[in-house]
Amino acid sequence: MPRAVNAVAARQKRKKVLKRTRGYWGRRSNVWTVAKNAYEKGLSYAYRDRRKKKSEFRALWIQRINAAAREHGMSYSVFMGKLKKNGIEINRKVLADLAMNNPEAFAVIVNKVK
Repeated sequence: MPRAVNAVAARQKRKKVLKRTRGYWGRRSNVWTVAKNAYEKGLSYAYRDRRKKKSEFRALWIQRINAAAREHGMSYSVFMGKLKKNGIEINRKVLADLAMNNPEAFAVIVNKVK
């Protein structure tokens, strides 16, 4: 009895990976073992960086709020402390957007907490 191998499924699996690695540099795009390793590593980087992106944006928002608060003579930590003490619940994303795109509204918030 001949040996049974599922060549169709194996080829489909390889084609799927090679299709997704199109555009990679050098052998990463056309040699099966190298492409498979590059593809799997890319997936792990994507998983990690979807989480990392959140902390990077938070850091950006904090920098923007700090810069805008310092224009009004207040540091970031003092500003956030006074916001909490006065019961103003605005998240950092909205505060950073106001600081960048609507400085007048940000100034109103700063004057309210002073």
